[in-house]
Amino acid sequence: MGRGSEDAKQAPSELDSSKELLKELGAIIRSSYDGMFITDGDGVVLRLNDAYERITGIKASEIMGKNMKCLVEAGYFDESVTLHVIEKRTTITINQTVKKDRKILVTGTPLFDEQGKLFRVVTNVRDITELVQLQNQLLKTKAQTLKYKTELSHLRAMHIQNHEMVTRSPKMARVIELSMKIADVDSNVLITGESGTGKELIAKLIHKHGKTTARPFIKINCAAIPEQLLESELFGYEGGAFTGAKKEGKPGLFELAHNGTLFLDEVGDLPLLLQVKLLRAIQEKEIMRVGSTRSITVNARIIAATHRDIAKMIQHGTFREDLYYRLMVVPINLPPLRERKEDVPLLIMHFIEKFNKHFGYNKRILPEVIDKLVEYSWPGNVRELENVIERMMVTAAGEALTADLVPETIWNKNFLPKKGTKLKEAVAQTEAYLLTECYKEYRSWQKVAEVLGIDRTTVFRKAVRYGLEKK
Repeated sequence: MGRGSEDAKQAPSELDSSKELLKELGAIIRSSYDGMFITDGDGVVLRLNDAYERITGIKASEIMGKNMKCLVEAGYFDESVTLHVIEKRTTITINQTVKKDRKILVTGTPLFDEQGKLFRVVTNVRDITELVQLQNQLLKTKAQTLKYKTELSHLRAMHIQNHEMVTRSPKMARVIELSMKIADVDSNVLITGESGTGKELIAKLIHKHGKTTARPFIKINCAAIPEQLLESELFGYEGGAFTGAKKEGKPGLFELAHNGTLFLDEVGDLPLLLQVKLLRAIQEKEIMRVGSTRSITVNARIIAATHRDIAKMIQHGTFREDLYYRLMVVPINLPPLRERKEDVPLLIMHFIEKFNKHFGYNKRILPEVIDKLVEYSWPGNVRELENVIERMMVTAAGEALTADLVPETIWNKNFLPKKGTKLKEAVAQTEAYLLTECYKEYRSWQKVAEVLGIDRTTVFRKAVRYGLEKK
């Protein structure tokens, strides 16, 4: 036999091998877990596997024989990696949205013939919808973790403890009764009173006995933070919102107080611009971080406190009237210590016990010293009393707190003329002292005249003589 008959015998064998190879290749493409999508060099769909139909929800019958440009225009894809490959003639990977909701990762690879002509584009497809969901969940988890870390840091800095009120004053008893009554509701509260009267203690008392006791209690002193930083502290900021900002951003105290209590101490010192934002946050229960355009829902009970006369501030245009009424749903006014002198001995013993425990002392106070301290008007209120007791305890040589340990300022204000003072001078000092202390308590010269048992003309004359009307 010649060479031709041998070639004729080999031809069917090679044909069978090619058919078997094509069959095997088709089986591999069909069984691939990843989607496969094949077009010709002009972008006309030639073939796709079962996985592609499963991943995209697009049936072969819908797109077979159609050009990718037409399919993009028809809304099947937001963009086509095949068209990018045809244009760039290189392998390209993109994120693609199919039928407006499915997110897939596609890689297009060009195939060239022996003459260098593009004749096929093979696209591998992976479903990343779940990956995107996991990524979003991770971002939320990171944000929540940041919130918890910030809150924990804030609480550690504040060192919140369970404080109990020390009082037997009828005025304070009414304040505590009202505080307990409103603890279970979420109405806003405005606590007023002089500095050092215990406004923060009342705020914590309301929170402690309310439904949100297990939720955060977040405090900010509006007078202690510079105006340019106060907004970012209250409302938080987005990453890169300003120079020095953390790249991941930071939640504000409103967010940290979500479902809990936000205590705005010294709210009367809040700048007018921030008063507007605070009013919106209270009314809409929404805040917006600095540098953001996205609103965040917050649900925090607001307890505000101030030593200022808000009514006068409204008249002078330094405090918004609408914000005042939003805050003052339930007003609580704390009486100064001079109006509840029956609390002074109790507080003295409370602070002695506190500092004995803190310093490891075993000190006591003499009864006559308590009497002197009760007579004092305590313009700094409970805070001043606590400071005085601590000073006496740490400077006492023995275990007894004696009269010589009482600060000279208190002796002077209690008024005790020095030995050797001329009678006329002592009388003048006594008059000036009584007029001063009486005016501090009643804030009215008419009332001073009534209490001291003299006429108003005499009071004014003596006040002018001692220069008290200028003070």
